[in-house]
Amino acid sequence: MFFSRKDRAAIARLQPDLKRRKILLGLTAAGVVGVVGLPDGATAQDADLLRVVANANPSSLDPATGGAGTDHVFLYNLYDTLVDWEPDTLAALPGLANSFDFTDPQTLVLRLQEGVTFHDGTPFDAEAVKVNLDRNRSSDVSNIRTDLASIDSVDVTGPLEVTVRLNQPDTALPLILSDRAGMMVSPAALEASEEGRVDRAPVGTGPWKFVSWKDGESVIAEANDAYWKEGVPGTPRIEMRIIPDASTALRAVQSGQADIAYGLSERQQTLIERTPNLGLVSGPTLFIYQIYMNPAIGPLKDVRVRKALSHAIDRDAFVLATQAGIGEPAYMNLPRAHWAYAPEAEQFTSYDPDLARELLAEAGYPDGLELTMLSFPDQATVQKQEFLLSQWEQIGVRGRFENGPIAESSIRFFAKGGGDLMLSAWTGRPDPSLTYSLLYSEKSFFNAGKLPPPDGFNQAMLESRSTQDEAERAKALAKAQMLVMEQALTIPLSVRYAVDATSNSVENFNGNLLGKPKFQEVTLSS
Repeated sequence: MFFSRKDRAAIARLQPDLKRRKILLGLTAAGVVGVVGLPDGATAQDADLLRVVANANPSSLDPATGGAGTDHVFLYNLYDTLVDWEPDTLAALPGLANSFDFTDPQTLVLRLQEGVTFHDGTPFDAEAVKVNLDRNRSSDVSNIRTDLASIDSVDVTGPLEVTVRLNQPDTALPLILSDRAGMMVSPAALEASEEGRVDRAPVGTGPWKFVSWKDGESVIAEANDAYWKEGVPGTPRIEMRIIPDASTALRAVQSGQADIAYGLSERQQTLIERTPNLGLVSGPTLFIYQIYMNPAIGPLKDVRVRKALSHAIDRDAFVLATQAGIGEPAYMNLPRAHWAYAPEAEQFTSYDPDLARELLAEAGYPDGLELTMLSFPDQATVQKQEFLLSQWEQIGVRGRFENGPIAESSIRFFAKGGGDLMLSAWTGRPDPSLTYSLLYSEKSFFNAGKLPPPDGFNQAMLESRSTQDEAERAKALAKAQMLVMEQALTIPLSVRYAVDATSNSVENFNGNLLGKPKFQEVTLSS
């Protein structure tokens, strides 16, 4: 199906329609490949190898120990989750658990798929689930303990049945188990590791089996011939090629050196549309460009300074200048189309440079101040840095961004407390309560200052997880969002729209609302 630019603009305005649309351009489209140039050494296509360009090196291939949202796309190749989600709505679906239900508000029963094995031949059963959930919620190596804080015990109640008993009601738990916490690692592999972790030797039940990882270059996997889903994976091998620069990533697909490049710059969408034989997968996601702050150190200990930084930013101009107008301003940690969006939180992130200057003066910085800032070196991110610096210069805030790879900068900021703030992104989670918990809970990895959240936050979170009624959940989540935005604990900037490019040989590739693609059903035509 073909859509004109006018048609796509009209479709994009339809809310809450969040479906991705793959747009295949015909051979008569304008030939602009030569404008950007092609990499040397273009290779012939191998129909048995799916070549995907990733924009970041993984922080770990162990779902419990990683610390970057960009890891998920790698992890989905190697691990299945206990619960899956519907791509367009993120509604919970069966996964390794073929059914799940609350027998009472504090008891979740998981009934598991039969005949599933890990890549090393270890049976997947209730004992394996218990090992994983206990590790994820209590091990010192786990970065996802907060995700499972509501679990009191995990009991094996049958060979393929697990009963999870909670210390409080938690209706978000099924979708939490569709994320890292529900990715199952071989107990045998964990036991064989001296440190009880599989960062560089992952063993899951996923569609592909791990082959190799060359840092900053590629992650390669081969088909799991014993995979429990018929007809999956769609290709015998997959190679994730790590190319942080979006322009180089797109050229790799144009030249035939890659089949898919995901997470491209919004500025590249028009180029993809005009390039012969490229496909475009585009649509809104939960990916939010934002600024993380450390309120435990330096000037940012004063809430007035944090508020000033936020009020100094013109988000509409940010989207136009850095995303070619493709996206939307972000005034909280969710996009407007989401069912839990809270319009009342927008007051705390409005553009008001005069108020920003007043707040700085009240905080004792009438002549401004200087901050240490961290971020990443790719061209699109540097452009965002330049925009922010120009905005903050108008209220007297100075500094420079110290750029490094995503994994290294994240560890420096979140784990080691280095820097006042970091320009990065929140890549989204299937359930919004998990987003708030991971961003603001006292012991969360993404809470750089490790300070407790504002009074009332934990109660609001409890209320949001004590009911399955969406309207009641949204009301409780709005309370939590208001509290953290009033304290300016993060500065949301804009919503990123998916911009993924494919070669014309790619079939069965679709995006999802989470903005983290899965490739197991992708096939390649000859």
